[in-house]
Amino acid sequence: MSGSRKPKTFKLRALHSQQKFGIAGRSCQEVLRKGCQRFQVPVPGSRLCLWEDGAELTADCFWSVPDNAELVLLTEGQAWQGCEWRAWRCPRTDGFCLSPLVADVSDISRFLSVFHRPHVGVIQAARQLLADEQAPLRQKLLADLLHTVSENIVAETRAEDPPWFEGLEARFRNKSAYLRFSCASRIRTYLREVSSHASAVGAQAREEYTRAVDAMAQKLRAAQYNGSYFDRSTKAGGRLCTPEGWFSCQGPFDMADCASRHSINPYGSRESRVLFSTWNLDHIIEKKRTVIPALAEAVGEPAGRQVDWEYFYSLLFTRDNLKLVHVACHKKTTHRLRCDPRRIYRPQAKLTRRKAVRKRP
Repeated sequence: MSGSRKPKTFKLRALHSQQKFGIAGRSCQEVLRKGCQRFQVPVPGSRLCLWEDGAELTADCFWSVPDNAELVLLTEGQAWQGCEWRAWRCPRTDGFCLSPLVADVSDISRFLSVFHRPHVGVIQAARQLLADEQAPLRQKLLADLLHTVSENIVAETRAEDPPWFEGLEARFRNKSAYLRFSCASRIRTYLREVSSHASAVGAQAREEYTRAVDAMAQKLRAAQYNGSYFDRSTKAGGRLCTPEGWFSCQGPFDMADCASRHSINPYGSRESRVLFSTWNLDHIIEKKRTVIPALAEAVGEPAGRQVDWEYFYSLLFTRDNLKLVHVACHKKTTHRLRCDPRRIYRPQAKLTRRKAVRKRP
């Protein structure tokens, strides 16, 4: 009877493998034999299971399994309990469907697409689950999920996202303006620290120190205290975020990047805005331990040279020496880095000697 039937087709994979192959056969043994040949494993001890639920494929149920069903080839000693499932939004029906949680890259992409433009049903379901959940780990996962899908990143004005502006002064009418102000406030704090150090500088050098600080302050005012670093509406190169407002941790001072891949979008929600305030603009060459004392020492020992205040400006207030880091990546140990001695003073102009002209006899 089976010999007159059309061969059944399956998609076959090995355990823990994402690569699938098409296999056809008129019996369970034929499919098993071809599968073992494809994956170069012995037939004795091997068996086939349905990838979805782990049920073993036998001769009794062979013809009842749908065409193109996914199978897992198991060798002796291996076991498969079936894949995990999740609900996802079907774009054609606007309803929810069940599909494997993690099967391959395409499945992960579909899974992530749920959160890119979340349906109200996803948010409601997560809230209901969170209300009834007791396990701490699942509570955290659900809370993080809700936080992510509830963010209103696209909104910019107070009218578009009133909750984002809770606790802020009425003068802030859009998110970019507040984040720009937030960054500028940090830079102003650095300037005050530099200015307050003047009292520790010797009386003879204090005037020169104050002159350098005033020059830096004037340049900062012209640059609006580099508030553009946090402003997503600023052109690329002038900001530390993407056009959507995503910031990535730049890693500790002694590393090229962040191993934990920390990221945040303070434009998304009030909670993200508050959490972003814990991120640090960390000086690679330390401000208090190194840069400010080096500036004070330079003005105290000029020896006829002119201090390059613009070099110190770049170390104190610009991304040349600042890294945006998650609080966990902010190392408070001594950095043991020094200012470049070749750049502390401006290059001195070389005097050109005029050759004496010999008088002809």
